[in-house]
Amino acid sequence: MLTIVHGRREKVEPSPMMASCSNADIVAQERLVCALRDAAASDAGGGSVAVIETHISHVLLTGQFAYKIKKPVGLGFVDFRTLESRRFYCEEELRLNRRLAPELYLDVVAITGSVAAPTLCGSGPAIEYAVKMREFPQDALASRVLARGELSGALVDALAAQVAGFHRAAAVASAEGRFGAPDTILRLALQNFHQLRPLLANPADIKALDKLAEWTRGEHATCAQAMARRRKQGFIRECHGDLHLGNIAILEGKPIIFDCIEFNEEMRWIDVMSEVAFTVMDLKERGRADLAQRFLNAYLEISGDYDGVSVLRFYLVYRAMVRAKVSRLRAGQLPNRDASAALGAEYDGYVRLANSYALSPRPALVITHGLAGSGKTTLSQALLEMIGAVRIRTDVERKRLHGLPAIARDRAGIDAGVYAPEATREAYRRALELARGATAAGYVVIVDATFLSHWQRQLFRDLATESGLPFVIVTFVANEATLRERIVRRLHDASDASDADLAVLEHQLQTQEPLAPDELVDTVAYDAEAALDEAPSRARWRDVLDRLAPERSIS
Repeated sequence: MLTIVHGRREKVEPSPMMASCSNADIVAQERLVCALRDAAASDAGGGSVAVIETHISHVLLTGQFAYKIKKPVGLGFVDFRTLESRRFYCEEELRLNRRLAPELYLDVVAITGSVAAPTLCGSGPAIEYAVKMREFPQDALASRVLARGELSGALVDALAAQVAGFHRAAAVASAEGRFGAPDTILRLALQNFHQLRPLLANPADIKALDKLAEWTRGEHATCAQAMARRRKQGFIRECHGDLHLGNIAILEGKPIIFDCIEFNEEMRWIDVMSEVAFTVMDLKERGRADLAQRFLNAYLEISGDYDGVSVLRFYLVYRAMVRAKVSRLRAGQLPNRDASAALGAEYDGYVRLANSYALSPRPALVITHGLAGSGKTTLSQALLEMIGAVRIRTDVERKRLHGLPAIARDRAGIDAGVYAPEATREAYRRALELARGATAAGYVVIVDATFLSHWQRQLFRDLATESGLPFVIVTFVANEATLRERIVRRLHDASDASDADLAVLEHQLQTQEPLAPDELVDTVAYDAEAALDEAPSRARWRDVLDRLAPERSIS
């Protein structure tokens, strides 16, 4: 068997997971890919033609177009062993990926001729099929953009908005169908462990794998009722299925999502939170836990799917083990020992990450306190990225309750419209229920609101007391001149959810109820005079972090 990586040909034996595949078919396709590469280079006047190989495909990069050829493999979760199946899944890949990247996916083309002398788009019987795509620079992959330190918060927000919009429009699975049933979800999760076990020889690796499998069964039992509820409520949708950074490109300043799962319906018709978990997990594995939490919170704020955190930990471990499995499969296919060893280290990293997600959670409740313009939203954004919290904003939820987009402006005036007293009570009660659910799922929750009335603060203090949660009030302090200047500037920002103007600030100054002595015990003051575009250091959050720092263990 031959493998080609950017023109290098070396011999490699089939991996154990390929035992059900015909070795002759694998060797023939390797020869075909070699011949296609050489022919494409000749057609390009001797120009460079690269071949990227994954565990299930070869991709020829010609400079203008990319041609993706499916390997004749059967790996349990994918079966491309017949030519007809490869044709069918090429057509499915084209159809499904045009939902998110129509500009990239062009056609399905036949490869004709012979293995030794193949022709793309030629006449005669097809000997293979390929998905024809518009090629883009490999440096545009989000994984590489991140590695260069160029994946900005704005790009992460744009990605979250795109994913939320995609999920909103995606087809919904029947509540009585086979997709998304709790038993199906468990079977797919355990499949990772069943397929990995034969690939491991080290007893310590096997023990670690078995421990994660046991945790998966236990967490599934805890989450099964929530999974069934979410299926009934329409959260099982025809998703992308493989939403890691290697399947996202940054082109012309915006994220383009490609290469969805076409080969396995059960891995595509999934809970939207399973999809979100893949991106969250991948960002954290690549050393950007801050961007992982930013992506999660941006998605939750746009979609309103805070119930999804009830199943998130299960899916984070599941997604880490999906990538662990892929790393082991690729390691078994590569002849180069250094490359194989690197993939082995990658596998170890995913297992460590899965174990970190399986730690016993320590939820807590943090509420903000401060006048309009004091920086609550901007500064709590920095805090949530730092500590991995879930944030709930009353500015967003009150508008959601009234069917309005977050950036809609309400001009009804103070104590009217969506800011009428009853609407305000409804918004705080809604935030309370969302906080109850997220803390019950094991997360630190930040509730971003003014909390200028005692009754508002008491609602959440009571929740913390009832649930045995650490409770912190962060009061943001800035002088009136600063508040006024920020409010005037913010009124020109069409993307901000707050409707507060100078009249609102004056009303707040006159009607606010100061923190009571018993509340001050739970309060940390944050000096919010510094410019809000200056990223606050961990030192500035030290008092909050000290109150939330838990000792954790494997649950």
